[in-house]
Formats: sequence, structure tokens, C-alpha cells
Amino acid sequence: MKTRAVSLGPSGVQVDKNAAGVYYVQSTQPLGEYPVKLTERLELWADRAPDRTLFAKRLNRGDWQRLTFAEARESARNIGQALVNRGLSPDRPIAVLSGNDLDQAALHLGAMYAGVPVAPISTAYSTVSSDFAKLRYILDLVKPGLIFAANGRKFQKAIEATVPPGTEIVCVSDPLPGSTSFSDLVNTRAGSSLDDACERVNGDTIVKFLFTSGSTGMPKGVINTQRMWCSNQEQIATCFQFLKEEPPVILDWTPWNHTFGGNHDVGFTIYNGGTLYIDDGRPVTGMFEESVRNFREIPTTFHLNVPRGYECLVPFLRADRKLREVFFSRLKLMFYAGASLSQPVWDELDALSIETTGERVLMLTGLGSTETAPFALASRKEVERAGMVGVPAPGVELKLVPNEGKLEARVRGANITPGYWRQEKLTRETFDEEGYYKFGDALRFVDESDPGRGFIFDGRIAEDFKLSSGTWVSVGPLRLKFIQRAAPFAKDIVVAGHDREDIAVLIIPDADACCNLTAGEAEIRFRAVLEELAAESTGSSNRIARAIVLHETLSPDANEITDKGSINQRAVLNHRTFLVEDLYSAIPSARVITL
Repeated sequence: MKTRAVSLGPSGVQVDKNAAGVYYVQSTQPLGEYPVKLTERLELWADRAPDRTLFAKRLNRGDWQRLTFAEARESARNIGQALVNRGLSPDRPIAVLSGNDLDQAALHLGAMYAGVPVAPISTAYSTVSSDFAKLRYILDLVKPGLIFAANGRKFQKAIEATVPPGTEIVCVSDPLPGSTSFSDLVNTRAGSSLDDACERVNGDTIVKFLFTSGSTGMPKGVINTQRMWCSNQEQIATCFQFLKEEPPVILDWTPWNHTFGGNHDVGFTIYNGGTLYIDDGRPVTGMFEESVRNFREIPTTFHLNVPRGYECLVPFLRADRKLREVFFSRLKLMFYAGASLSQPVWDELDALSIETTGERVLMLTGLGSTETAPFALASRKEVERAGMVGVPAPGVELKLVPNEGKLEARVRGANITPGYWRQEKLTRETFDEEGYYKFGDALRFVDESDPGRGFIFDGRIAEDFKLSSGTWVSVGPLRLKFIQRAAPFAKDIVVAGHDREDIAVLIIPDADACCNLTAGEAEIRFRAVLEELAAESTGSSNRIARAIVLHETLSPDANEITDKGSINQRAVLNHRTFLVEDLYSAIPSARVITL
């Protein structure tokens, strides 16, 4: 079947292997020149295409309110002057509590002109958390000189509980007593002191602090510099060359406190003179309909999402040909990140695109993290299945170190963070003796005799464990296999078995898919999957002996689930030890499914 034409970069790599079995892999294509600071690209497009929409968001869930490149530059410079006037700095940065909107976009751009870091914080830490522990920790760490909360009343409780008295609060609507109006920043006239501040911005200037959850403990503050962001944007545009041929148009909901939305998507939009429509929908029941409404209006050229977003989209595409026609009309590429995409969803998107347009629209992914800005590896050619993460981007050096039968991935390059803010010990532990950032992920060659075909994600090193027999369990591949076999009824699994005789799992069901099943029917389906996998297993390392279907909601406060929806395996097991004990009890409860 014909594949829709899309310009991608070459995938050639050079591979060296030393006597210790360590691989060093890098692209044969050098990294091109990139600007010192991202505002250079904003200036470029504001001159070339001043009236083109940079950001758009629905106003009162109606018409699209737009911010053009020229308007973005003007408001950003004014805001930047207001920030310079306040004497803000890396030691007194800006903390953003609220979600994606045009005002936050302008604030971020203004901060870049002024050379002031921004710390965008997950809204869940202010609006979902019951104790504000993570928010309080982050604010204590960064010590902001200014807090931005678009709606003061919405964030009042969190602010009163965590923000030190005297800290300036800036609101757009429903202002808090004594707060500053955002319009005061916008109406400040840019002057020579802003130009001086902007002149001082260089590659080492901190753009933002992005907070990422570890497997345990509090979020880590990842330092993001101008060099990281700008080099990474050139890497993205080199790998996905179609971005340079036509300004991209995207519709995106992913939060800007995450590197996927805030760095990757916002970044390549500005860098390549594109347009980003801010989507108020979410891939959850009752909210995804807003995304579908937007898909009906906005034919995008590049669709990026987490796997759950594609899972939600498929039923709507299947049921509505007109929606399919708009969605696939201009689409050059689909891309997923954040977790594994199930093969059935991948296959159905293929089928729907072929049925609608006569062409297959490529689906690709890569490998990255907040510490890599985030782009590090990506496919540049058609791939056969989910989980194939491609080869290093130009300018990224990949090191693969043998580790308990796997190849542990480490990377080095201009796009890698210098470390964690005010966490020197953690920074030292995260880099090896050659200065490579340690992902914690494992990779394996698709075909070692043809390294240009790239690598396959081989699980998280930290998630793997040994059974009491000394047999290693590779959690990532096992999770993926179970989810694919149990589709669409299982959203994920948490794998237990450290120092036990057998593997057992907690099954996270997909509530929508299971809504018409009784508890007994769900158990029958999941038992059948366990039996099928057991029949194919080669031993205790890939045979699941017991399972519990977890119907309780995972807890963000307990770090069981991040606000982007990924599940923290270790945190779930630590928080639910009573279930683990039930799984391994000599006389398990009725909720345990056993083979």
C-alpha cells in the first residue's frame, strides 16, 4: 500500500564497539547551525510572516482567539521589560501555576527576552493534590519572585497554603487581593534596559526549570538552557525535514510543564514559523469530545499525542467519515510519546488512513526525556511496529553499556541538561564518567547487521528485577505483550515479583472498554490472556502466575501516576503492599486471578 510522501532526514549511523562490549553510536549527518536563543526565530518569523497565527485558543469555547507572530513579539518585549524592571533572575524566577493559554505563552516569550527562567508547574499540584506537598517543595526549591495564575480564585487555596507572603502574584481574571493585573505587564513599554538584558542572553542562559517525577520522592528540577532548546529544535527539523518545507500546523493539549508539550511542540512551532492551536480537550471520558470538535475544524499537518490520545481518537474516526477526511487531509506524520502505543491502535490508524485517503500516514516515535530537551532518538523511515525508536539525532552521541544482559542507553550532546537545580548530588549520579546522561532505559538493535534500522525500546533498567531463582524479569517487554493481548480492556499493568518465585501483576483496566462487562466477565477475559501468555512462555521470566484487577483510582499524591498519565511502577507497588501480599498469599482472596 502506498505511503503518503513525507520528507524525513537520513538515518545513517556510525557504530563503534570497544573491548568491554560498549557501543558508541552517532548519526553520520552533522548537526546544522542553530540560533543562540529561540527569540531569534520569533524575530525571524515576525518579520517574514507578521500576520501568521502563532498560537490560538478558543475564547469562551467559541471562536478562536489568535496571537500572531508580530503580536507575540510586541507583547513579549513589553512583558520582558516588566520582568527586567522587577529584577527577576534564576534566583528569583517565575512560577506558573495555571495551564496552557495565550497569556502564559506571551509570558514565556517575554521571560526569554529578559533572560528570566520560568518554572511551569503541573496544575494537578495545585488543583488535585490534597496536601500541596509537591507544589510546596517546588516553590521552596526555586524561590520564585513572581507567581502567575491566570485565574486567581481557582488557585487561591494553593497560593495561600504554599506561597510566602510578599511574593508578587499576577492574575488575568478573578484577581486575588493585592495581586497584579497581567495587563500591567503587557502595557509596560519596552526600552533599552530590555535590549541590554536580551543581549546578555546566551546558550548557557536558563530558559526554564521543568519538573519531572522520579520513581520515588519529590520532582526533580531539570535545568533547560537556550543551547539545549535551540540545538534540539535544529535536531527535530533535521530529522523531520517536512517542518522546514511548510510551516507546521498542530492541535495540542499536552501541558507546557512537560517537555513534550512545552519544549518539543511549542519549540518546533516557533522555530519553523508554524501555528499551534491550544486544545482544551483531554484524552479522558467527558473531555475528549472537545478535542474531536477541534479536529473537525483544524486540518493539522503533524499530529502528536500520548498513546491514550490515539486510543480515544480511533473510535471517533471509525464512526465518522467526515472527521476522518478532515483529520487525514493534510496530515504528513503522526508521532506518539510518553508510553508504549498498542499495536491494535497502530494497525487501526493505518487502516483508517488507507481507507480514507488511499495512503498510509506514517506513525513514528522516538526516545527522549526532560533531560534531553526532549528529542534524542527518532525514526526517519517507515517502521513495522510500535516500540521502534529509531537512531540518534544529529549531534547526539549514544552510548550502550552492557547491564545484566541488556544494553543501557546513555546520551551526550548540546541538547542534554547540565543538571538538576540545586541538586548537585543527584546531578553527579545522573551522569557517567564520560559525561553521558544515563537514561535508565534499555535498547536493542532491530538488526545489528543493519544499524540504520535503529533500535527497539527494551524496558526501564530500574523496573527490571530478579526472581528468587536469580532469573531476570524484563518488565517493559512483558508489559507491552500483556497490554497488546488484553486490548482494549487493559490500560496497563504493574509487575511484581522481586525476590519471589513467580511474576504477578496488578491490572489497570480501561474503564470505558470494560463498562459493559461484569466483574466475572472481566476476570474470564484476563484469565484467558494469562493462560495464552503462559502457553507461550519460555519459563518463569515471562510467565504471569497471578493477577488482581485494580479498580481503585491511582493516587497522584502517592506518585502512582503522573499528570501526563504514565504509571509509576515502583510507587504503585510501594503504596499497595497489601495487594502484593494478597497476590503471593498461600490462600489468596477471591479477587486474585490464578492460573
